[in-house]
Amino acid sequence: MSHTPALSAVELEARLNLHSLPAVGAQRFNKLMEGFGSAEQALRAPKSDWRALGIPLEACNARNAHEVKQQVAATLSWLEAKDHHLLMWDAENYPDLLAELPDAPPLLFVSGSPELLQRPQLAIVGSRAASRPGLDNARAFAKTLASGGFVITSGLALGIDGAAHQGALDGGGQTVAVLGTGLEHIYPRQHIRLADEIGAQGGALVSELPLNSPPQGRNFPRRNRIISGLALGVLVIEASPNSGSLITARLAAEQGRSVWALPGSIHHPGARGCHLLIREGAILVESTTHILEDLHGWQQNTPAIPQTTVQSAPQSAHPLLDLLSAAPISSEALAHASGLPLPQVLAALTDLEIEGRVANAGGRWLLRPAT
Repeated sequence: MSHTPALSAVELEARLNLHSLPAVGAQRFNKLMEGFGSAEQALRAPKSDWRALGIPLEACNARNAHEVKQQVAATLSWLEAKDHHLLMWDAENYPDLLAELPDAPPLLFVSGSPELLQRPQLAIVGSRAASRPGLDNARAFAKTLASGGFVITSGLALGIDGAAHQGALDGGGQTVAVLGTGLEHIYPRQHIRLADEIGAQGGALVSELPLNSPPQGRNFPRRNRIISGLALGVLVIEASPNSGSLITARLAAEQGRSVWALPGSIHHPGARGCHLLIREGAILVESTTHILEDLHGWQQNTPAIPQTTVQSAPQSAHPLLDLLSAAPISSEALAHASGLPLPQVLAALTDLEIEGRVANAGGRWLLRPAT
């Protein structure tokens, strides 16, 4: 069970109580905490004080409701499981990037590895009704980036989201799924097995909603700020101009994160959202190299990728090929052995993979035989 070390059992239960109340989202939760100093004190305060803070009557009247107490008890029971965690906004283990948001979730439920949320994440989002090339692109980009050490974050939706999660798993990496439901309501149902695979491979399922929250339309746009807030940047692959993926991308821009978009045919409706983002300033991406070049400073003390990189070296003299000739090796080990920064290594491996000279299997890179 993971929560603020100094948090008493009474305060934990009080926070869960506030969080379970109807019409109390992140902003009202924070308003109550700021107004009364703690959840315990907030629950002791009279209804009139709550109303003075602008808390809806519905929430005021539900404070001692039997249903709320049952939900709190069920949540405490859920937290007893080994892989179930609760991250508090004022705890040291709360994700640093997410904490920068003015409307950061005060509570995050995590099933799986909470440590992943502190690792460098890249979000991949897009259409639920994606084309086959779009799905292939999402899977390929996620696989390459995940095999290089990035955590792939998405929303577990059908289409591009699911392909991105699967690509990360195929690359031997980890992936984070941010749900628009409670963690006891995996949605869509078609992705229950995928959710299990994410957990089995060391990933995480995340939600700010109470555990028993069913699918509701208003909650899916709300969770998009968490997807973008956790990540260094958002890659959009196929989206209509009015899709939720564009909401995620625009939230990312507002949060100061990078926004990348894959272009497509002007005759393909799924490309219009990406083209719109590019016109608004998103970076046009044709390969993972473009993403890595934009992120060259993501890792502290990592030198910037030179304008002339190892890509320009003669084929017969590529420094990474000599290292790969001995045995299959991971991206991180290649970076260590070569002395090159990881983003530069990933960019070079991407080009070599496109040229058909290397391949990735189980998270390790190996030479492909010459043809």
